[in-house]
Amino acid sequence: MNEAYNNIITRRSIRNFTGEIVSKEIIDLILEAGLAAPSAVNKQPWEILVVEDREILDTIANLEGFYTKMTKKASAAIVVCGNTEKTLPGLAQIYWVQDTSAMTENILLASHALGIGAVWTGVYPSVDRVKKVSELLDLPSHIIPLNIIPIGVISNENTFAKEIDKSCIHYGKWTK
Repeated sequence: MNEAYNNIITRRSIRNFTGEIVSKEIIDLILEAGLAAPSAVNKQPWEILVVEDREILDTIANLEGFYTKMTKKASAAIVVCGNTEKTLPGLAQIYWVQDTSAMTENILLASHALGIGAVWTGVYPSVDRVKKVSELLDLPSHIIPLNIIPIGVISNENTFAKEIDKSCIHYGKWTK
């Protein structure tokens, strides 16, 4: 099987980390893969915050209304944000969500390929979550956090086989 295809098919959301530190070199490779993502008209309307401060990671783990408990043992958290000063104009501004989502998927796939656990935890579009993360990380108003991706050395990998449901695939016209 092709290595890239295998990486996509075997990627899992990892929520259990050992607490060991992921090296800066590995984090840089993960970020570089994120930056290689496509974006509408190549606007690249994104910003990335890498959080390694233990106090902030612990605060993220305990944010009320978030599903980020795993951040307690994460080596770092990658916060993917949209920069509304870099977006397309007018109604097309919202494409930052798709662009940063593509970046996020690249980060998740690169983490998996490098043997690092990662999980996408949503922030946007919840107004409350956006506000809490923005305040915690001192984000200016034109920077909108899409998600928080805790990363770390895998403690115990999910061993379940992901079931792929092909019933949602339709060819040509809608089929039942």
